[in-house]
Amino acid sequence: MSGDRNSAVGEQPVRSKKKAAKSPTGAAAAGKPAKPESHLAMVRRARRINRELAEVYPYAHPELDFRNPFELLVATVLSAQTTDLRVNQTTPALFAAYPTPEDMAAAVPEKLEEIIRPTGFFRAKARSLMGLSAALRDDFGGEVPGRLEDLVKLPGVGRKTANVVLGNAFGVPGITVDTHFGRLVRRWKWTEQEDPEKVEAEVAAIFPKSEWTMLSHRVVFHGRRICHSRKPACGACPIAPLCPSYGEGETDPEKAKKLLKYEMGGYPGQRLSPPPDYPGSPAPPLGAG
Repeated sequence: MSGDRNSAVGEQPVRSKKKAAKSPTGAAAAGKPAKPESHLAMVRRARRINRELAEVYPYAHPELDFRNPFELLVATVLSAQTTDLRVNQTTPALFAAYPTPEDMAAAVPEKLEEIIRPTGFFRAKARSLMGLSAALRDDFGGEVPGRLEDLVKLPGVGRKTANVVLGNAFGVPGITVDTHFGRLVRRWKWTEQEDPEKVEAEVAAIFPKSEWTMLSHRVVFHGRRICHSRKPACGACPIAPLCPSYGEGETDPEKAKKLLKYEMGGYPGQRLSPPPDYPGSPAPPLGAG
């Protein structure tokens, strides 16, 4: 998943209508032990975080370029162990050569591997792509199925990939637990689980089903832009007062601003073809710049 900063494009950081939150105050800030949070209080805080993120990222979206369910499925499989940007830079040539499952199933493996080489693990990914394409051709009439139980039977497709496809290509609510999502929900004390399926189940119990897909996008957006793995930009975080892990990262506002990524820091996003309401610049194609 993504974490790389792209080259500057001279635009100003996007600002939410809400001002960046001030640092937490009270007992926690004073170093006094806080009272244990009840489950009900945690649920209320979690739902408030979701509402706040909806205001900060009203344009949150899947950061893989796709035009149909097959392209999203393939792109999601390719996104393992690489950035969405690198996938988006690779898929135009891939889909020009193999626009349908039938085409990809009949690909010459070496030619397919060469096209997807920039995404890493290209031999294993090529086997998965050819296998899932053959299954779509033979078992589903060349169409991507819209049911979780069918998707997870496809080669290289796990529950996370299936939820991405269901939520963004079919409008079926799902929670996508990638590394960013898991990291943030544990920082926010929504769960202590490490196993993705257990994380999914516990977080799903907190929110209405209708919120699951957009919640996933908002959390991932926040993890990529502000709440980074190694050095979160706590001092520039709009939900700092709601975060029990405030202080794990840089708390100085000016220093924290320098850690912001993508449109928050005035840099291009990951998609070459972002949605019309995306406030940042499109990413450059492969080999540009």
